[in-house]
Amino acid sequence: MIRLTNITLRFGERLLFENLSFFASDSARIALVGANGEGKTTLFRVILKEQIPDAGSVELSRCQNIGHLPQDVAELGSGTVLDFLKERAGVAALEEDLRSLEHRIAATATADGEYRRLLSMHENVAALFLLKDGYSFEAKAKKVLRGLGFRPNAAETPCAVFSGGWKMRIALAAILLARPPVLLLDEPTNHLDTESMEWLEGYLKDYDGCLITISHDRRFLDKMTTQTAELSRGTITLYRGNYTWYLAEREKRREQLIKEMELQRSEIKKTQEFIERFRYKASKASQVQSRIKSLERFQEVRLESDHKTVKFHFPPCPRSGRTVLTAQDLGMAYGGKEVFRSLNLVLERGDRVALVGVNGAGKSTLCRLLSGEEPPQEGDVHLGFDVKRAFFSQESPRNLNYQNTVWQEVQGLGTRHDDLAKRNLLGAFLFSGDDIHKPVAVLSGGEKARLGLLKLLLEDTNFLILDEPTNHLDMATKDMFQQALLSYGGTLLLVSHDRAFLDDLVHRVVEIRDGKLFEYRGNYSFFLEKRAENLLAEGAEGSEDPPSFPIASPEKDFSGRKSREQKREDAAYRARLSVLRRAVIQALDPVEKRIAALEGEKKSLERSLCDPATLGNSGAVQEALQRLGTIEKELNNLMPRWEELMAEMEAVTQESP
Repeated sequence: MIRLTNITLRFGERLLFENLSFFASDSARIALVGANGEGKTTLFRVILKEQIPDAGSVELSRCQNIGHLPQDVAELGSGTVLDFLKERAGVAALEEDLRSLEHRIAATATADGEYRRLLSMHENVAALFLLKDGYSFEAKAKKVLRGLGFRPNAAETPCAVFSGGWKMRIALAAILLARPPVLLLDEPTNHLDTESMEWLEGYLKDYDGCLITISHDRRFLDKMTTQTAELSRGTITLYRGNYTWYLAEREKRREQLIKEMELQRSEIKKTQEFIERFRYKASKASQVQSRIKSLERFQEVRLESDHKTVKFHFPPCPRSGRTVLTAQDLGMAYGGKEVFRSLNLVLERGDRVALVGVNGAGKSTLCRLLSGEEPPQEGDVHLGFDVKRAFFSQESPRNLNYQNTVWQEVQGLGTRHDDLAKRNLLGAFLFSGDDIHKPVAVLSGGEKARLGLLKLLLEDTNFLILDEPTNHLDMATKDMFQQALLSYGGTLLLVSHDRAFLDDLVHRVVEIRDGKLFEYRGNYSFFLEKRAENLLAEGAEGSEDPPSFPIASPEKDFSGRKSREQKREDAAYRARLSVLRRAVIQALDPVEKRIAALEGEKKSLERSLCDPATLGNSGAVQEALQRLGTIEKELNNLMPRWEELMAEMEAVTQESP
């Protein structure tokens, strides 16, 4: 349970929340919506008690910890993914305590009182370890990682190897494995592909705790939530329905307000006419005074004014040489894992290039190498004559210094702009008044994105490298940004998953796949169509064979077609694979259902152990712990079988004729 009562919060002169009250039950599923800058992320910080309001109270139910996925993920450390997940779930510390106690017990005389005390401590820690799924944690972690799109060996891979999007997935996996009774998810789908998004939706569908999420993904909100909380003008309005229902109800409410406003204006007009007509008639004096007082008591019905939008356009670019960038034989690896090697790319003045590829293909890594943020391990990057590049990273800490204020971030940039011009630009980007003195660390994701884009405007550039610049932008700002890029006079290299955003912007698509680059001379829609044609021409739709237009030499000759005999063999082979796949599914289904049932019973028992009534009954506690032990043993027996079947499924799925 979460209860906010009369929350008031100011940042300088700006009143963010005023007497805001909000309630979420233990099983609520709420979409928190509102324009960028309304305070959605700040409201999460208030619930987490990271931001102390000026007035009001925050109440959380007992035995409650909160799983919070922020928009920005800090560094995950130098350990492996599994190390990070264990640490976040509290399993690593318990493992260390158990090992320490075991060593101390082994070194203590059995007749000693200290021995009995250590045994008691070991029993308590072991019970906590059991509650945390310590014995089956690794298997469950691999299951969640697989669902979020990671490869089988990801658990043993150092966190530092992964790009920002994958780090977000690791942080999300840590939250899901911790199984908190409350989930606060701030833009959880920003870095997910379609398959991972569907898996997350399936996972959250069975989640029985309190879920509050911020997202610009309408489909995700419709499937995951049953209530919509609109944050606007410092207050919250709760709608009893999902996002689509909320939009319809909001429109009905707007229409009703328009009718009320028209009726009120008509009544005011009639009253004013009566007053003017009979103001100087003694016989009507009392009636006139009565109507004057009624006018003073009128509370004018007003429509909420439209939210301000960013005013965005790039200044004229200095002209660069014809060749803007040349990358030769680039190679990069992290922790022994090769991302790519022998990549070659040439960008010419005026190019508008989309860099595409599946998550983990190396798009962000390549952007960092081309921008000079990171040196390549192999090869070289050369800039052309008078090229002035700027880089926008999908990882906000790379764009902004969180220790600075908004004003400090822009003060040292753009020598051609004086302080007045910078303040005007900040105002155009919706940073007005005391907003410019806010610490960067407390800005919302949308505000951080806008500030990062503003810094690009203040730099003297003719070559922009943009890695997912629209992730945290609302629709109005995204459209304005697209228009600004269309009029940008320099060279553009852009990474984005937004097809509509890319289609009108780019005339060249470079795909990074299997450690190689492949080029398509056209927009993003052309890329999708041409790639599909190439795959179909090979008779292997959906395969990972390189399509036409390779930058690096393709491994396969695309000059010919398969013979009829080859096609018949391929069809027969696919049929055999289909039979094998069905057999694996039939074996896997009952195992997954049993695991789900056991995990559900386990959650119920764990919730009962948080109930003061249960904790006061030692017999009930003992019975619950014994049943938990039985469930844990069965899960430990089932998880290896599940992993074996999933490996078989993956092997069958990845087979190709």
